[in-house]
Amino acid sequence: MKRIYLDNNATTQVSPEVLEAMLPFYKENFGNASSVHEFGRSAKAALEDARNTMAGYLGAGTNEIIFTSGGTEADNMAIKGVAHALRAKGNHIITSAIEHHAVLNTCKFLEGEGFKVTYLPVDKYGVVDLGELKKAINDKTIMVSIMLANNEVGTIEPIEAISKIVKEKGITLHTDAVQAVGKIEVNVKKLGVDLLSYSGHKINGPKGVGALYVKKGTKITPYQHGGHHEKHKRAGTENVPGIAGFAKAMELSMKDMAKENLHLVGLREKLYDGITGAIKHVSLNGHPEMRLPNTLSVGFKYLEGESILLNMDMEGIAASTGSACASGSLEASHVLTSMGVDHADAQGAVRFSLGRYNTAEEIDYVIKTLPPIIERLRKMSPLYNG
Repeated sequence: MKRIYLDNNATTQVSPEVLEAMLPFYKENFGNASSVHEFGRSAKAALEDARNTMAGYLGAGTNEIIFTSGGTEADNMAIKGVAHALRAKGNHIITSAIEHHAVLNTCKFLEGEGFKVTYLPVDKYGVVDLGELKKAINDKTIMVSIMLANNEVGTIEPIEAISKIVKEKGITLHTDAVQAVGKIEVNVKKLGVDLLSYSGHKINGPKGVGALYVKKGTKITPYQHGGHHEKHKRAGTENVPGIAGFAKAMELSMKDMAKENLHLVGLREKLYDGITGAIKHVSLNGHPEMRLPNTLSVGFKYLEGESILLNMDMEGIAASTGSACASGSLEASHVLTSMGVDHADAQGAVRFSLGRYNTAEEIDYVIKTLPPIIERLRKMSPLYNG
């Protein structure tokens, strides 16, 4: 049986070059980056080389990159850290209704501590309403956190425009760029953000490593305590093998981005055209143009997405209904319902997220295999009348 992986927004295959970059730090260069002997100095040099690499690709200063265990920790560190650092100034945070749960649940946690949170609405494409943002800002607003690209539908948010609005008020701006970094151009100065989260395993790097850009001068209280690591902002022995792999993955993504994006857009459009050409009652979720090159969210009316996934999996095709962090939930996607998609239609959504190693032949197989699955499931659906 063929095995086709179309769930790259959940995680990606580690590139051979990335694995090769990591191995020396599991073997001969295994030292702790905080140790003063040669083993430690070697690890420290690799750590700082990776930091410099990361900073260069994002247009940041070397000392503005803080390594974490992943995107979720980076989001927590940014939002909790700024909220606690600026609590004397205000207690109001603004985010959007379609954020990843790493942001939404962090905000809900802070609500339990007495912070007030506004969850901005989005339009039918998943784009944040800038007018609502302006209306939501008050004299207690200390932070705005809006994702750069949505993980479920791929919509890219107008972060530059958001930055202009919030900077006039002196408000700290954070963006969750986990799905964007390595896929589209991301420059922290151009975006105008104070903090930016990203992660290794979304760009053919290792799991368990991420980073947070913290603009120089941004007030942030460490929420993890211990040693002096990461500029005294994030205690804990650094994952040097993972960080070395993360830096190599970033290098490969940036080097091949233009060529890779052409490849991904071609496959994405081939898949969408194949689906809509063979299957009725299909809708596109997300913005038709301002979206990630690799992401295709499709709604199959009268069906339940989990059933489609299970049937595709039996044919060797891996996809998802949305965020991997929300898998197992029986609730409709909060992203889709916030976009105004009917609850029943939202249940029939499938996300295909393409990656570096996908081929046209694989897409042909999906286009051939999926229509019979949909036809069979609709015949069993009490909602479908032909």
